[in-house]
Order: sequence, then C-alpha cells, then structure tokens
Amino acid sequence: MSGLLALLDDVAGIAKVAAASVDDVAAAAGKAGAKTAGVIIDDAAVTPKYLQGFAPARELPIIWRITRGSLFNKLILLLPVAMLLANFAPWAITPLLMLGGSYLCFEGAEKIFHVLFPHASHAIDEDMSIKDPGHLEEQKIKGAIKTDFILSAEIMTIALAAIEAPTVWMQAATLAVVAIGVTLAVYGSVALIVKMDDVGLFLAQNALTTPGRGLGRGLVKFMPVLMKILSVVGTAAMLWVGGSIIIHGLEVLGFGWLGHLIHDWAYAVGHAVPEGWTGAVEWAAKAAMDGVFGLAWGLVLIPLATKVIGPLLGVLKKKQSGHQ
Repeated sequence: MSGLLALLDDVAGIAKVAAASVDDVAAAAGKAGAKTAGVIIDDAAVTPKYLQGFAPARELPIIWRITRGSLFNKLILLLPVAMLLANFAPWAITPLLMLGGSYLCFEGAEKIFHVLFPHASHAIDEDMSIKDPGHLEEQKIKGAIKTDFILSAEIMTIALAAIEAPTVWMQAATLAVVAIGVTLAVYGSVALIVKMDDVGLFLAQNALTTPGRGLGRGLVKFMPVLMKILSVVGTAAMLWVGGSIIIHGLEVLGFGWLGHLIHDWAYAVGHAVPEGWTGAVEWAAKAAMDGVFGLAWGLVLIPLATKVIGPLLGVLKKKQSGHQ
C-alpha cells in the first residue's frame, strides 16, 4: 500500500511538473507570438486577395487548403530548420532576420510606390484572367502558400529570437505552439472577413426585422472599407516591423548609432508631453521612426529587386525549365 501511495505521489509530482511546463510553454508562446504581430496583420491583410474571382462556395475550401499549406510550411519545413539554426548556428539568426526584415520593407515600400505611381504588370493581368476556374484555383492556392512561406519564415524567426526556453524541447514546443496559434488566428480571421459580406447579404435579404436587414446592408457596405483599413494597417505594420528588425540587427552587429539616435529622439518626444502619456508617446515615436527608416530602406531595395534580383531569378527559372 505504501508503494502504491509513493507511486501516486510520484505521478502527482510528474503531473505538476508537466502542468508547469505547459504553463511555461504557453507563456513563452504568448510572448513570442506578440513579437510577430506586424507580420501577422500583413498576412491576414494579404490572403483575401487570393480569393477574388471565386464563387462563395469555394472560399472556405480554398482557405482550408491554404491553412494546411501554412501549417506544413511552419511545422514540417521551417521548425526543424529554426531549431538547427538556434542550436548549431545561432550567429545566422540575426542576418536571416535582417533579410526577412528587408523583404518586409520592400513589400511595404512597393505597395506605397504602387499607390503613388500606379503600374500594371502584364504577367499579373494574365495570371488574374479567369479562363479555367479549376486551374486558376490551383494557381492561386500555390501562390498563397508561397507567399505564406515567406511570411511564415519571418514569423518563425522573430518568434525564435524572442523565445527564452531552458531546454531545446521546450523551445521546440513553444515554437510549435506559436506556429499553430498564429496560423489558426490568421486564417480563422481571413475566413471571417471573407464570409462577412455573405452574412451581410443574407441578413439584408432574409432578416425578419428592419434593423436586421439594415445591419446586413451595413456589413456589405463596410467590408470594402475594412479591407482598405487592413491593407493600410498591414503596410504600416510591415514597415514598422521590418525597420525595427533592421535597426536591431545593426545594433547586434556592432552598428548601434542609428538605434541609439532613434531611442534618444523618441525619449525626447515622450518626455515633451504630460507624464501620463510619456510611455505611449515614446513608443509611438519610436515605431514611427522605425517605420520611416523601413520605408526609406524599402525604396532603396525596389530598383535592386525589380531590375537585378527579379530578372536574375527569371533567367534561372527559365534555365531550370529548359533542363526539365
């Protein structure tokens, strides 16, 4: 009997340790996930464009396929690579973060440049034409998963840099929780956004009360506005996150003058307002300056990406297709 009681006591002790580990993983995942907020917003803002041109009945199945692709990207492809880097080549994390940050700056700057100086792409127009709906769906899903891979790589790298775990297993578990949580949050939000206009249309046509029908019409009218807001917020978040990643990376590499300068300016702005607003204003000033730097860096990258890297990748792709 005493042996049984001792065994139960051991089991209870193990359960307590396991529960504490789960709490630690959840806390670390929440902290790491918060660091990826800017990329998550952009991911949620980008994805709905891949559903344009499809019947409402195909929207949720397409989102589900993209969600599965996103989970595969994060858990099967990126998680093992992230763990190898963290444990065998931690020096590579900062350059990779800066590379991902540069991509975010380029994307954000390119969006703003496109608004100011509209330019069309024949290849994009050709790709967007609806000739074979089945083929178009496959192409859009592949395109969304490719875009997700880039954003997922940035999310996983940012989260990895923010995780403070005592063991490699807790680090991996935390990163997996971040990957699953972020994916479900992003594509769950996308599903709600995409179907909200259908809900509004249903209410406008079938609601039994006048307020209900008015709510439906309001939803239908508000959804295009919401998409524009998401696009603006996503672009600002990309520039802010991308700029801050580059500045922090420069500090890690020993070039900290820009980060110190921004910190000093933000401190001065924060302490120029009443005391109760100091922290919020200082944070907003730093975020704004990080975003301005991100925009400037992205504008520098636009000609490099469009005139050098893009054509070079096109040549390599043609050569690869020729060999096949």
